Amino acid sequence: MSTSFIYRHGSIYELLMRGLYGRHYDARFRAIADLIPDEAEVLDLCCGPATLYTRHLRRKSVRYTGLDINEGFIAGLTAAGGHGQVWNLHGEQPLPAADYVLMQASLYHFLPDPEPVLDRMLAAARARVIIAEPVRNLTTSRNRVITRLGGRFTNPGDGEQPRRFTEETLDELFRGYPEQVEQRTLIAGGREKLYVLKA
Repeated sequence: MSTSFIYRHGSIYELLMRGLYGRHYDARFRAIADLIPDEAEVLDLCCGPATLYTRHLRRKSVRYTGLDINEGFIAGLTAAGGHGQVWNLHGEQPLPAADYVLMQASLYHFLPDPEPVLDRMLAAARARVIIAEPVRNLTTSRNRVITRLGGRFTNPGDGEQPRRFTEETLDELFRGYPEQVEQRTLIAGGREKLYVLKA
């Protein structure tokens, strides 16, 4: 299955994301990194080019594992001194255990049924699950051309991803986890919503 252009090279992916988030690009990573203590064990799902690790977590001496379906992203992570595995999260294989299990800007890949991957994250986490998900998206634009482009350029290798969360639908999902949710807040200038769940 063909992968969208932006997923073929980590540098292209990062350039596009920096363009989308503008001055909030680094802040979106810092919001997560600030929640993770030094020397924690971290599992990063759909890690992409592992920018969170290379620019924010490596200095905290964490034990980091990134999982992604994209072999190129994992090769880049390994070359940068990190640990990664090529992993299709649409399978049912249990996730490796870690203190902190996180996912940024990727939960939409599991729509319309994101609960199974969220449940597997909770099962793998010893301390916290951290999810930050875009709630303002190109694919929800009123402009049909922008909406179509947004859908076409988000195929990580397992099909186009036309669905996205809004803030309302993301909140609705997490209302199903009232005992676990301990923090929720908008980050990245309101483009993403951050949820922290206790394991």
